[in-house]
Amino acid sequence: MHTEGKMIVFLEGLLWALRFLIGASVFSFINVVIYRLPEGESLARGRSHCRSCGHVLSAGELIPCVSYLLLRGRCKACGGRIAARYFWIECAGGAAFCCCTAAFTYSPVSLISARGLLVFAYLAVLTAAAGIDRDTQIIYDCFQWMILALGIGAALLFPEVGLLQRGIGAAVISVPMLLLALLIPGAFGGGDIKLAAVSGWFLGAKAVAAGTFLAFLLGGGYAALMLAQKRLGRKDRFAFGPFLAAGYAAAAFAGERIADWYIGLL
Repeated sequence: MHTEGKMIVFLEGLLWALRFLIGASVFSFINVVIYRLPEGESLARGRSHCRSCGHVLSAGELIPCVSYLLLRGRCKACGGRIAARYFWIECAGGAAFCCCTAAFTYSPVSLISARGLLVFAYLAVLTAAAGIDRDTQIIYDCFQWMILALGIGAALLFPEVGLLQRGIGAAVISVPMLLLALLIPGAFGGGDIKLAAVSGWFLGAKAVAAGTFLAFLLGGGYAALMLAQKRLGRKDRFAFGPFLAAGYAAAAFAGERIADWYIGLL
């Protein structure tokens, strides 16, 4: 390979590394949201600190993904374990930014397109909602409003998904979920129903249907595994938001293709 070709490959690799770092940094803040919002702590004030001993983290301890590995998952001050979820969420953010770039950005020298950035923002909100729902079984309305606003942007940046499809998407899953929740108390939480509605507006009817189908597969598999291990009883409830978030995240990239493939099998 000529020197010029090697330089191009190097610069492309550097650009992808930068994209990963940006995504991981954003999702590092999402970690802050997940842990602080339910506690009523300020998201803007207060330095990041060890939740065991209160040690204020230095800049070197805040490098996304890298710091966790260098510290071997332990606090530098007290040696207490740092939740692995911090690390994995940061990695997911880096991967999400890169995937949004690859899927929605058509210039190799562009950091990310407006379409890719919009989808990345949607994934960030989903991650925050899923993380808090996992801990508290509550999906805050602020996340629903954010996705609703992102859906307005999606209507402009993704005109191939028309307003009628988005309107149907807002109702096609959420209304049956609401009816089922009224018939069977506790079948779905209000946050799940609202998340399905605003995600249907963001994604469109076909994609939200595919995403919900994936969510039920994941959630059903999880429930079956927990029941088999006797870690859940038949009457126990678990947070369904993380599974909805996973399904809708996948649908943001390939929801319509999955729906078309499934319809083609009928």
